[in-house]
Amino acid sequence: MMVSTGSAGTGQGDGTTRPAMIEADRLSKFYGEFAAVRDVSFRIGKGEVVAFLGPNGAGKSTTMKLLTGYLAPSEGRARIAGHDMSTDRLAGSARLGYLPENGPLYPDMTPYELLDFFARARGMEVSHKKRRIEAVVELCALETVLQKAIGKLSKGFRQRVGMAQALLHEPDVLIMDEPTAGLDPNQIREVRDTIHRLGEQKTILLSTHILQEVSAMASRVILVNEGRMVLDSTLADATKDGKPLDQLFRELTSPAKVA
Repeated sequence: MMVSTGSAGTGQGDGTTRPAMIEADRLSKFYGEFAAVRDVSFRIGKGEVVAFLGPNGAGKSTTMKLLTGYLAPSEGRARIAGHDMSTDRLAGSARLGYLPENGPLYPDMTPYELLDFFARARGMEVSHKKRRIEAVVELCALETVLQKAIGKLSKGFRQRVGMAQALLHEPDVLIMDEPTAGLDPNQIREVRDTIHRLGEQKTILLSTHILQEVSAMASRVILVNEGRMVLDSTLADATKDGKPLDQLFRELTSPAKVA
């Protein structure tokens, strides 16, 4: 098993020191004798956009749920903006926007009604709520569907509604699980463009199965296989020998590479 960290593993993928905004510290999750995640550690610095890769069942979604505090780790610690998600989850969640794969939305609501509901649930004052809804609607390009039932929207628009909800409270950190899953090429481009804009201000960890999209969205890649981390590298370092990312992915996730 190969793990390459270099400067990226310390949250310094571009050679500068950045405050850690996402930290996995020897995270493990056991279900009986089965280890869904085992001893995963990494740091993501402020302003980084990092792709989180792995085959189906590798532990990506479980790791993301541990980072967000949705699941409690069996061992280790997860921190968001310095807040331990086991002991200080509310403070950490205030800095975090989470978009799970096929995130739950209320199909009978319109995007405006959904955003208004979550803004009120977060206790936003009326004037602040209005500004934030307007801001995320513009950022996620929802103007044309704002009064349509979510259940009647395309999957691409539903993904953007979920992203708008995750951004509503102005989080510093975004964790997105397969944000382009099931989308057509045009929808993928729209979501990718949104992530580009967000990456100018936010720290982002996103999982994807579409390796061709990694170079378009991220500068660093973390790869897990069978619950263990097998690569943590800048994209430039990972492919510096001319080896394409899909070939590296196959080599590091083949049965022969499993420890």
